Amino acid sequence: MERSATTVLRIGAWSVDPASGQITRDGETARLEARAMRLLLCLAERAPAVVSIDDLLNQVWSGVTVSPDSVYQAVTSLRRVLGDDPKQPTYIATVPRLGYRMVATVSRQSDNEPALHTDSSQASESQSTTPPHIDAPRSRLRTALPWAVGVALCLALVITAFLSHAKATNNHPSATPVVVSQPQKSIAVLPFLDLTNKMTEEPFADGMTEELIDKLSKIPGLRVPSPTSSFYFKDKQVPVAEIAKALGVAYVLDGSVRKSGARLRVAARLVRADNGYVVWTETYDRPFDDILMVQDDIAGEVAKAMSSSITGASDQR
Repeated sequence: MERSATTVLRIGAWSVDPASGQITRDGETARLEARAMRLLLCLAERAPAVVSIDDLLNQVWSGVTVSPDSVYQAVTSLRRVLGDDPKQPTYIATVPRLGYRMVATVSRQSDNEPALHTDSSQASESQSTTPPHIDAPRSRLRTALPWAVGVALCLALVITAFLSHAKATNNHPSATPVVVSQPQKSIAVLPFLDLTNKMTEEPFADGMTEELIDKLSKIPGLRVPSPTSSFYFKDKQVPVAEIAKALGVAYVLDGSVRKSGARLRVAARLVRADNGYVVWTETYDRPFDDILMVQDDIAGEVAKAMSSSITGASDQR
């Protein structure tokens, strides 16, 4: 799966540059974490074949001991960035009990080729439009003079603006930028993801989200946005930092729901919005016999963990 640093992939509508870790589409640019980029390349390299969970763990998480939950979470995050719908995938499809496969068209090209082609055409055009005349140097001089004058004028304006700014700063040395911080004891619960094989447990996942909001809102001193505010971001591609800023919170809680036979697994994690670090994570396994009891049980345990985690983090600041 090794590629030259100059190789750029075309995956569906996205142009993927592994060297810079960036993907672009129609003027939109996003940066992938190193592991997310390896996951994308692994699926693209073997497209359209199915890549098993074990293969993904071995290639993307090589040398690191993690559970399959890491794969599910990484695929979900990658889908969000790509703008993919897991129910009607155009990029990454889930193959129940087998793994994942890339369904988008994958092609390769060198990012040097377009630039070389453009330069060559410009050189040809320049050579074809330049007459072999003895006054050619004088003509080039007349053409360059307005350009040089324009550059000099722009430089003068930049220098003037810089000096004015420096003078204003010296006259007001006490002026400092005001940074608005969010209340430390505040958390938003994002809609939990339905990662079951047939994705038929979305009502349970939504109910889990609402139950968590209800439990957390009863913790004294903890600010929690309403379900209406949280569900506004459902299925939207918005970074955690922007969601936290919009809702006025310092922490974001998200998670997923999976099911195997009569067993249910709910994974939850707490993310600090200002740096994106995961400060707490836990997985809960329950028998899927009484939905309301399961939701209440798990929400109660998560609420206790959140109370201690957020209170402890706030006390350390």
